[in-house]
Amino acid sequence: QVQLVESGGGLVQAGGSLRLSCAASGDTICISAMGWYRQAPGKERELVAAITRGGYRNYADSVKGRITISRDNGKNTLYLQMNSLKPEDTAVYYCNAKGDYGPCDGMDYWGKGTLVTVSS
Repeated sequence: QVQLVESGGGLVQAGGSLRLSCAASGDTICISAMGWYRQAPGKERELVAAITRGGYRNYADSVKGRITISRDNGKNTLYLQMNSLKPEDTAVYYCNAKGDYGPCDGMDYWGKGTLVTVSS
């Protein structure tokens, strides 16, 4: 099994920056791709950014140029650097990890989320 714990959320003014972290523990060898999702009130959960084990990245159009996803496989940690934040970025951000190895194959892991609030 894999456990994910997010941190770094909080209140920030529009135009500010935050860095979210996601610490993975347990059978981290199972993890292939990781990503950040977010869910705003009244909205469906959506993918913000994803990164493969090899470092290939994908971003939602709404955040391109403002955020950077990265991972440190040695530290089993995922990051999301968020700059030029906008009020519409306000959401609960969730860390996600997908397993593709051994007993973790096909598993989908989630953290409990961290709240990001961007004020205007």
